[in-house]
Amino acid sequence: MRQLKLNVLRLIRLRAEPNDIAKGFALGIFIGMTPTFGIQMVIAVFLAMLLEENKIAAAVGVWITNPLTAPFIYALEYESGRLLLGLDHAQLPSELTFSALKSLGWEVMLPMASGSLLYGMIASIISYMVMLQAVPVFKTLRIPRWPRRPRKR
Repeated sequence: MRQLKLNVLRLIRLRAEPNDIAKGFALGIFIGMTPTFGIQMVIAVFLAMLLEENKIAAAVGVWITNPLTAPFIYALEYESGRLLLGLDHAQLPSELTFSALKSLGWEVMLPMASGSLLYGMIASIISYMVMLQAVPVFKTLRIPRWPRRPRKR
């Protein structure tokens, strides 16, 4: 909860136009939906720099996939991509060789990447429209500071 509150505070305190924040956030959401877990924030900030979008909003948007939501999002993307491409379920290899694992990687990553593009586009468009309306409302909120622990002397 504390991390969520800090991320919302970062968005609220940005000194940028709602359109700029919404575009950066939508970029972060799109990258957050891709199967690049672990380097999503780096990719989002790098693309935000290249596209001259809001880097902080992009970094906050990436948090759509976190350890709690990622398994559900990735499973949905895999299944949707698999159905979209007309592929069968990936089968675990009978032997653990490099070529078998490489083949399994393509059998999983291709449908997941296809599904992530589909859901990434949908989620980023929706998040852009929502954030465009929500940012001005967020800026009027006064969120109290998080209670601090008393210092030990």
